[in-house]
Amino acid sequence: MKAQPSDRVFRALSAPPRRKVLDLLREREHSVSELQQSFRMSQPALSRHLKVLRDARLVKTRRAGRAQVYRLNPEPLGQAMDWLLHYREFWRERFEKLDALLAEMEKD
Repeated sequence: MKAQPSDRVFRALSAPPRRKVLDLLREREHSVSELQQSFRMSQPALSRHLKVLRDARLVKTRRAGRAQVYRLNPEPLGQAMDWLLHYREFWRERFEKLDALLAEMEKD
């Protein structure tokens, strides 16, 4: 059985600002102040979003002098994708059955 993604991953992905952070980190590492420049929210609000991402293990941090630098940790995203792929197959089968039914109805 494939590893199940945690509810924390899906909770983290549910908020648009957190998805935007992940998009930014996909390109390169960012400090909190660099991330702040891409948002219209307070630094404490951004910090709360970053905490959710850390708790879900979607980001990792390191110190660079006084700055906290964030980088993407893609492993939990892979687990979520694996889980979602089960449903892709489910829908593919459903659509194939619907296509067959519609083709049969056109014959009649």
